[in-house]
Amino acid sequence: MTFTLPDLPYAHDALQPFMSKETLEFHHDKHHQAYVTNGNNAIKGTEFEGKSLEEIVKASHGKNPAVFNNAGQHYNHLHFWKWMKPNGGGAIPGALEKAIIDSFGSVEKMKEDFVAAGVGQFGSGWAWLEVKGGKIAVSKTPNGESPLVNGASPILGCDVWEHSYYIDYRNRRPDYLKAFLESLVNWEYVAEMYDAAAKA
Repeated sequence: MTFTLPDLPYAHDALQPFMSKETLEFHHDKHHQAYVTNGNNAIKGTEFEGKSLEEIVKASHGKNPAVFNNAGQHYNHLHFWKWMKPNGGGAIPGALEKAIIDSFGSVEKMKEDFVAAGVGQFGSGWAWLEVKGGKIAVSKTPNGESPLVNGASPILGCDVWEHSYYIDYRNRRPDYLKAFLESLVNWEYVAEMYDAAAKA
């Protein structure tokens, strides 16, 4: 398959003041575009041509860094834009909220663990909610890795590469992660991914 950059599901200024127009112009229009362009170039003439994005991410991990880094980041960002929405945060759909409470004891504990994972990821990477063994768990990964390569299904990810927050938050990564959870997350999309992962 050929990677293509999707349009954002909202205007570049729709997530302000929690994520600025300038951040989205750089992050989506330049950084994500670079993963698409470089990924397409890296895949040409390899065994990954014609495979689905998830197949490419899993098959290239640990074998072809040029393909994996760009395919992994393309996969992560395709979902990242959908994991946010204007006026996000707020109430979590019932079945997902119940599963979170079953797994963590409370929604607040999940949020604490998620922020801690994002803050604790040294350098570039991601903080995740994932489904593994029927439970929801928090994890973190370096660079462009995701729970896909660790036998789990990602249902929410927050990009903690500096380009995702430095314009708006400078070095205050904890503030960015808290704003993401409280004011940006599209919990309906997380619930869709949870339902799909729970059935898999």
